[in-house]
Amino acid sequence: MVRDRRYWLVKSEPAKYSIDDLAAEPGQRACWDGVRNYQARNFMRDEMRLGDGVLFYHSAVQPPGVAGTARVVREAYPDSTQFDPDSPAYDPRARPDEPRWWMVDLKLTRRFERLIPLAELRATRGLEAMLLLRRGQRLSVMPVSAEQWRIILSLADA
Repeated sequence: MVRDRRYWLVKSEPAKYSIDDLAAEPGQRACWDGVRNYQARNFMRDEMRLGDGVLFYHSAVQPPGVAGTARVVREAYPDSTQFDPDSPAYDPRARPDEPRWWMVDLKLTRRFERLIPLAELRATRGLEAMLLLRRGQRLSVMPVSAEQWRIILSLADA
């Protein structure tokens, strides 16, 4: 059975890694490493598949918002930063034979001409149920419905 394409939103602080950094990577492709939340990890490990669409969201800036899109080009594999004692994402409990953390590879597909700010997302009809817009939502990786994906792309094209 062929699975329908799914959609995701990933958050990154642009001071640490921005959509421009992804654009500057060889082939505009990079691993999405350093995720240390079990639910976000489970989304990447268990549900993200090749070809899935990804909204790239800039957080911890004013204003926060969606900066562009990417797609999953490699499914989940162990996050190497968990084994590196010099990495801020090091996990001393992780072992190569029993990894705790996973990452996927993303490839840039589009930088929006303008950031779609969080305030605009909140004010847009059809996005009311979006996980990002729930109070206290702090996940760095979360699902987005096909309709929410379509609406956000239409905002970028407006």
